[in-house]
Amino acid sequence: MAGITLGSGVRQNLVALQQTTDLMSQTQSRLATGKKVNSALDNPNSFFTASALNDRAQDLSTLLDDQGQAIQTLKAADEGITAISKLVEAAKAKANQALQSSSVTDRSKFASEYNDLLGQIEGIANDSGYKGKNLLKGDDLKVVFNEKSGSSQNFLTISGIDYTDSSLTSASSGLGLTDVASGDWTAGSTGDDAINTSIDSLTSALTTLRNQASTFGTNLTVVENRQNFTKSVINTLQSGADKLTNADSNEEGAKLLALQTRQSLASTALSLASQAEQNVLRLF
Repeated sequence: MAGITLGSGVRQNLVALQQTTDLMSQTQSRLATGKKVNSALDNPNSFFTASALNDRAQDLSTLLDDQGQAIQTLKAADEGITAISKLVEAAKAKANQALQSSSVTDRSKFASEYNDLLGQIEGIANDSGYKGKNLLKGDDLKVVFNEKSGSSQNFLTISGIDYTDSSLTSASSGLGLTDVASGDWTAGSTGDDAINTSIDSLTSALTTLRNQASTFGTNLTVVENRQNFTKSVINTLQSGADKLTNADSNEEGAKLLALQTRQSLASTALSLASQAEQNVLRLF
C-alpha cells in the first residue's frame, strides 16, 4: 500500500474519517465502562488521585467491618449483663422471701434456689462472648477507627470485666456474691443477719451491673457514631474518585450521535473526493 499515491483531498478526508472512528471508539468505551478515565494514559492526574481516594476508602471499609464486629461484641456483653441483672433481682427476691419466712424448711429451700441462681450468673457470663471475644470474661476489645491507628484518638480500648467468678470483689472482676452455706439462713436471729448481708451484696451487685452496662452503653455509642462517620467518609472518598473518573452517559451519548453523523459525512466526502480523481478516466 505504500506505493499507492492518494490525492490530497482523499487523504484529508481519510484522516478526518480515521479521527472520527477513533473518537467513536473512545466514546463507546466510556459508555460501556461508565468511566472517562480508565487508565493513566487517559488522564494521569485524575487516575492516580482517584486511585488514592479509592485505596483509602477500601482501607476504611475493612475497618468498618471490624467496627461492626466490635458492636456485636458489645451487644453480646450488654445482653449478658441484662440477663445477669435479672438473675440477681431474682436472687434478691428469694432472699426477701427467706427473710419474711419463719419456716426453717422454707428458708433452706430458698437458700438452695438462691445458690442455683448465683451459679447461673457465671454460666451466662461464660456464654456472653462473640467470635472468641468475651467482655464479661475479662477480655479487652480494641476498636480501630482510622487506618493511622498509632494515635490514641484513632482507636478505643474497651476494658472487659470478669463475671465468670461472681464471688470475686476486685474492681475488674466479680460481683461480690457468694453462695449461702448450709444453715446460714436458718440459724435463728443470726440467720436474719446472714440474709440481710446477702441482700446488701445483691443490691451492690445490681449497682455494679448497672454502672458497667452504662459504661458499655457509652462505648457502644462511641463505636456506632464512629461507624456512621466512617461510612460518610467512605462515601465522600468514593464520590470524589467518581467525579474524577466517571463519564457523563448523557454527554457521551450525545457525542456518539454527533460522531456518527460526522462519520457519515466524512464517508460521503471521501467518496466525493475519490470520484473527483475518477474523472481522470474520462479522458481516456
